[in-house]
Amino acid sequence: MKTIKGPAVFLAQFVDDQAPFNSLDGLCKWASDLGYKGVQIPTWVPFLIDLDKAAESQAYCDELKGKINSYGLEITELSTHLQGQLVAVHPAYDIMFDNFAPDAVKNNPKARTEWAVETVKKAATASRRLGIKAHATFSGALLWHTWHPWPQRPPGLVELGFEELAKRWMPILNHFDEEGVDVCYEIHPGEDLHDGDTFERFLEATGNHKRVNILYDPSHFVLQQLDYITYIDHYHEFIKSFHVKDSEFNPTGKKGAFGGYNDWGDRAGRYRSLGDGQIDFKTIFSKLTQYGCDVWAVMEWECVIKSPEQGAREGAIFIQDHIIDATTKTFDDFAGAATDKEKLKRILGL
Repeated sequence: MKTIKGPAVFLAQFVDDQAPFNSLDGLCKWASDLGYKGVQIPTWVPFLIDLDKAAESQAYCDELKGKINSYGLEITELSTHLQGQLVAVHPAYDIMFDNFAPDAVKNNPKARTEWAVETVKKAATASRRLGIKAHATFSGALLWHTWHPWPQRPPGLVELGFEELAKRWMPILNHFDEEGVDVCYEIHPGEDLHDGDTFERFLEATGNHKRVNILYDPSHFVLQQLDYITYIDHYHEFIKSFHVKDSEFNPTGKKGAFGGYNDWGDRAGRYRSLGDGQIDFKTIFSKLTQYGCDVWAVMEWECVIKSPEQGAREGAIFIQDHIIDATTKTFDDFAGAATDKEKLKRILGL
């Protein structure tokens, strides 16, 4: 068993143009003052990290790491969720996902994909320079628009889709392997990797590449009505990253999992601040600890009711209260006795 590290916080949802959320120093002091011990850094925010420089310069990485450490914090993972999304985009989503791309590659899907691949590779090198062993990202999606098979999917479409997805990711995965860093795909609606079956399809398509791993976030499974506890039993060996985010699912006579095209506040399934949703975090933390998952417990705040400031303040305490100090003793050791082989034989009547 292994004690989960934390609490930590994903900084993406807290970036703002107002202090203290508009600078690395401001965010680090804020997080540290709340009791966080780690930060997950979104690589698309220039004032948090210059990814080009981080991939090229050990001195820059040492300086960045030193600054963050000076606040009593560690970097848990770098995140390329937005760039990873752009590795695989179906044409139906080109216009909307162009928002994630630099101007130089907008309206040019081929150039955008090439840019995304190279950018995620840079994150691998930066992670190695920063001494980080896991990386958080999205897989992108070529098949998501077919998840409800109407019109009927022609035979072979899903297999070809995962073959293409793996083809795009293999150069990235190989580079991560060279750098000694695991790729942790957030299993998430909207991605081709959105549950257990799709993770297995992708793993198989990559030839069981050893750098294909999971960012486990149970909030997405509640919205899918998937058993998020048993998921850990199936995939614990792949869980190398962990988002602690709550959610709820309250279907009515008018709406359910599909959501009715409603905004988040009016959907049956929606994300909540920690402790305000329906997720059984006590069992999750127990399972991850029991299986020895070497992860940081990283709070991701996405709530339609509570303010981010309150969510972050309460989240640090919530995670700390759920982290289990893994035991090194057996509870009934006091009743034990020294034994030898001959004594064991006598107990068995041999």
